[in-house]
Amino acid sequence: MKYSINKKYVIITGASGLLGPYHAEALAESGFNLILVDLNLKKLKLLTKKLKKKFNKIKILIQTCDITSEQEILSLKFFLKKKKIFVSCLVNNADANPKMTSFSKKINSDIENYSLNRLKDELSVGIIGTFNCCKHFGSEMAKKRKGIIINISSDLGITAPDQRVYHKSEKISKVKNFKPIGYSISKHGIGGITKYLSTYWGHKNVRCNTLVLGAVLNKQPSFLVENVKKRIPLNRWADKTEYKKAIQFLANEENSYMTGQTLIIDGGRTIW
Repeated sequence: MKYSINKKYVIITGASGLLGPYHAEALAESGFNLILVDLNLKKLKLLTKKLKKKFNKIKILIQTCDITSEQEILSLKFFLKKKKIFVSCLVNNADANPKMTSFSKKINSDIENYSLNRLKDELSVGIIGTFNCCKHFGSEMAKKRKGIIINISSDLGITAPDQRVYHKSEKISKVKNFKPIGYSISKHGIGGITKYLSTYWGHKNVRCNTLVLGAVLNKQPSFLVENVKKRIPLNRWADKTEYKKAIQFLANEENSYMTGQTLIIDGGRTIW
């Protein structure tokens, strides 16, 4: 079933982050009205202003929301119901991704000193937040027997981080700033959520897939950029705009026979 442009709505979590604005652009180009969710109201307003200049025919709603709070997700759900808005697509983009951009201070990510409270915090957005959104918006899709869920993951959701890249020498014995295990657990868990929901709601015509993204160039230290490039067959990092077509593909209702799958776009990094 196809929706008219004024009826088709998508929720994008983490909308004002690094890639959220490009996911929004991609889906606006596909005719979706946007519901942009994040914690930062100022960034959401700036993003809305930019999107309105490019897409003046779509509707854009913004909502500050802590997706780790089930009560806040319920409040958003009831708010949309009052407006008679059915969310036909959900993009679970929000996550706590530690920025490996500064190595001047030690990032205490070694397993021996890893705080359990820190681990819980790191899993709360990617796992609990994703679950909350799927539970409440996915269940509405199941009631109407139509809907698409796109879970955003990372190449580190299907492989372990090569910690050697985090030192100029590429020697593991010299690495002090490790990519945290919480990120790996969270991103691997996303794939499990996708597979579970695709089988749980498949008979109700709710499709759920994972989009695995490779490293995106964003002012990382030059030695890190070079170390990672060596491990990518295309010999470069991704540009922020290079995932738009993949989002459009997964959100396309004509792509009606794909569910429970992982679409990997990483420059070939994970084949080595």
